[in-house]
Amino acid sequence: MTSLDHAVSSAVLPAPRGPLSAAVLDVLRGTDVLRGALPAVGLPSDVTADPYGEDLQLALHVCYELHYQGFAGVSEEWEWDPELLRFRAGLERAFLDALRADVPGGTDIAGVLDELLVEPVDGSGVSHFLKDEGEWWHVREYFALRSIYHLKEADPHAWVIPRLRGRAKAALVAVEFDEFGGGRGDRMHSQLFADLLVGAGLDDGYLHYLEHAPAVMLATVNLMSLCGLHRSLRGALVGHFAAAEITTAPSAARMAKALRRLDAHPDCVEFFTEHIEADAVHEQVMRRDVIGDLLDREPGLTASVVFGVQATELLEARLGEHLLGAWEKGQTALRLPL
Repeated sequence: MTSLDHAVSSAVLPAPRGPLSAAVLDVLRGTDVLRGALPAVGLPSDVTADPYGEDLQLALHVCYELHYQGFAGVSEEWEWDPELLRFRAGLERAFLDALRADVPGGTDIAGVLDELLVEPVDGSGVSHFLKDEGEWWHVREYFALRSIYHLKEADPHAWVIPRLRGRAKAALVAVEFDEFGGGRGDRMHSQLFADLLVGAGLDDGYLHYLEHAPAVMLATVNLMSLCGLHRSLRGALVGHFAAAEITTAPSAARMAKALRRLDAHPDCVEFFTEHIEADAVHEQVMRRDVIGDLLDREPGLTASVVFGVQATELLEARLGEHLLGAWEKGQTALRLPL
């Protein structure tokens, strides 16, 4: 990458996983004309694909990536193309409708946040598995999957900054300042994760492992992008950010123990130890200063914040079930082996 305004992306367009993603990819590759390709697989209002499936999630992920670093050989003009945005809106409706149907909803923000703070004595999950019995190949798969987000860590949440006011804005910016390394490029969390990948003998290229990542991983990132790109979902994005900050510190502590047990490179451990202390502080800031002030100003966003927390937990649970389900059978959790 360069520092020029028209930086060239190193990310390569992936292979399609069905008709929806094929239509988007054909358009971006210039192998079809937009008005002919996208409606050919069904108008956005008629999307019938699995909202959590490989095809729809990849199509969404590719569309969203145009707002981040983009893809090699793809014109930057596609970012705001009205026909592509119209098509993306149909994919978003399908995804959002499914999420809303699959979470309890409600307005008990204190209750949903309190639930996140409870650590069961006999807890289970990916970080528990990796801490207690994970092998090095499990860890490397986990790193490869998480790279889809962590190499752009905190970028989606930055979209909510101009949509907040007062103390909520100032506090969220303070959290983001830490996420972006406190002004130091080498301490940005995305850079720390790139260092982790190299320490683990993996490729640190942006979206290098996109082809490896199943829909359950893409969905966790797509939720952030969906909420970040829509002002109407600003409450949900704040809820997502809070859920991530609340749950990261204990899971990061388990990951650090797992990596020390496996005698991993120090750069692998460093990424997680950085998050243990930082996110413990961020949890309080997000809950008290960001959510508290936001809902004091806009109490009508309470249900949206709750939705953001619940949708985050739903998608993370689905990802965890996928990982553990594969690993317990001795199988890879990736679409393609490393």
